[in-house]
Amino acid sequence: MTLPESVFVKEQAGAPAGFFEVEAAGLRWLAVPGGVPVVPPLEVSPGRLATPKLSPVPPTGLLAEEFGRRLAVTHDAGARWFGVPPDGWQTDGFIGPIPLPHALTPVAAWGAFYAEFRLRPYLRQAYDRGLIDNSHLAVFDQLCARLESGGYDDPADGAARVHGDLWSGNAVWCADGVTMIDPAAHGGHRETDLAMLDLFGFPLLERVLRGYNEVHPLADGWWSRIGLHQLHPLLTHVVIFGAAYVPRALAMARKYD
Repeated sequence: MTLPESVFVKEQAGAPAGFFEVEAAGLRWLAVPGGVPVVPPLEVSPGRLATPKLSPVPPTGLLAEEFGRRLAVTHDAGARWFGVPPDGWQTDGFIGPIPLPHALTPVAAWGAFYAEFRLRPYLRQAYDRGLIDNSHLAVFDQLCARLESGGYDDPADGAARVHGDLWSGNAVWCADGVTMIDPAAHGGHRETDLAMLDLFGFPLLERVLRGYNEVHPLADGWWSRIGLHQLHPLLTHVVIFGAAYVPRALAMARKYD
């Protein structure tokens, strides 16, 4: 396939099976009418993904509010269940360089999904590598038990169509709107994407949230739960980068157990 010059190509020799293919599936799944613009995959193979090259612009309040409105539309497109992979994909995915488990059959509720598929796998890895000890694990286990008991479930809000790794580097400010790249897309909780925007700092986040609430008002007290949703990316950082992230993750777990 001959590609135009204005493309961005990611290549990785020896990439894990499905590494770029699941990213492409996620990009296609997130591209919903009226939602956040998403870079379309132009070419995908086991070691390569090509997408259009974006031209970043400075953030503005108007772009931020429009991003919020469009993100609500993307989320409202929904998913079949919590943890479901994007359409066209039938196995696990990746978040950054490490595996991301998907729920291949329906899970009862968000809390059960979050404990089983977003916390416990990374806790096991961190424990096996000696990054957390038994006393740490007891704190996380207590939180997982509360999640599994439904303590943080909202039956009124079903699975949303989420980007899954929506930190500031994966939301590019462009003249025609903020555009999403590099997803870990799945059926999840809408608050998860918003928590990721906050975790490492996103420009004009208050304006983003204003726009979001115009389309889909967030549940009462949602901001008090933001750290709960940030616990998963913190644990992935423990696995990827090491024990420096453990104190913050542990403090977060204690807040919600």
